[in-house]
Amino acid sequence: MTSSVVHPGEGRRGDLGPITVDFKLWGADTGGALAIVEHGFPPGALVPPHVHTREDEFSIVTSGLIGFRSGEREVVLGPGGYLTKPRGEAHAMWNAGSEPARMIEVISPAGFELFFRAVVDLLESGDADPERGAALATDYGLTFVDTPWLADVVRRFGLKAS
Repeated sequence: MTSSVVHPGEGRRGDLGPITVDFKLWGADTGGALAIVEHGFPPGALVPPHVHTREDEFSIVTSGLIGFRSGEREVVLGPGGYLTKPRGEAHAMWNAGSEPARMIEVISPAGFELFFRAVVDLLESGDADPERGAALATDYGLTFVDTPWLADVVRRFGLKAS
């Protein structure tokens, strides 16, 4: 591993549907220990419930209000709020306010940032085939799950369920 410098505003940016991703530190920058991305959430945006099998995620809200549901815990966090999302636990995130929101995501160990890159590349190529997206998720150990609480979260926060 060598030292890395990422100035504000630097790093590749892409869209994951309505949510954005800014790549800040790749696994190659950290010897595979972790990766860091930033996500932007427009009002109404939702990342549906899913489970990671290979990595833990640590989120830090930097602006706006972001709602999280991980396991049985639901919380809305503003700037400076931190959250852990352990592998194997179903979780979802959404913009819980009326203004754009943003968070930093630390992925440990690294590797899942490559899933985000693959999705960005797929969408930029104009290929929105859901089967290709599902295959990518499988390749990276990601499973989207049905939960009994999602409909209530969508209703309470006026989200756009996709």
